[in-house]
Amino acid sequence: MSQIPSKKVENAVDALSRLPGIGRKTALRLALHILKGDDIEAEYLSNSILKMKKDIRYCTTCHNISDLEQCEICSNPLRQEGLICVVEDVRDFLAIENTGQFKGRYHILGGVISPMDGVSPSDLNLDSLIMRVEAEHIEEIILALPTTVEGDTTGYFIYKKLKDKPLKITTSARGVAVGDELEYTDEITLGRSILHRMPYEGSSSKRSS
Repeated sequence: MSQIPSKKVENAVDALSRLPGIGRKTALRLALHILKGDDIEAEYLSNSILKMKKDIRYCTTCHNISDLEQCEICSNPLRQEGLICVVEDVRDFLAIENTGQFKGRYHILGGVISPMDGVSPSDLNLDSLIMRVEAEHIEEIILALPTTVEGDTTGYFIYKKLKDKPLKITTSARGVAVGDELEYTDEITLGRSILHRMPYEGSSSKRSS
């Protein structure tokens, strides 16, 4: 890309290009769009981002993003209280929720166990999951984790912690290929994999064989 004839625009492009999925060409288009627009639009954008960073809260029950102490799903009496879907992060929650097929509640781990990346069980929202199982009347835990080595490791860790509890532990059915992340799976496939879940058997590689 040719040299940008303004340091201020270049700084904006550098900042925008740090966002996931945004290359420098796209970042330049966005920066020029913002520059061309009026000041009110630019202020609204910047204020919205700053307010999000400053005021966002995390649900004290499931760790989802929320404007209140408890998110809308955990406080919704129409959701199935005894059914919890365990996901890696908010993006996976959104992917499953957008299918319209799941009527239970969620638990967001905030990552998966990955020794190579320095992520251990203590870095995740695992203790609070176990506390929910002990405090609430949970009938089933769905492990909707990535079909990767890290996802399998995390699923097996949870299984070991909960296998002696009086509940079912299931996992998403075939349809989500090994190595796939949930947020990139199409809604129909993802919805079916949740509806037609199966008993947990240890790893996604076993499930796909």
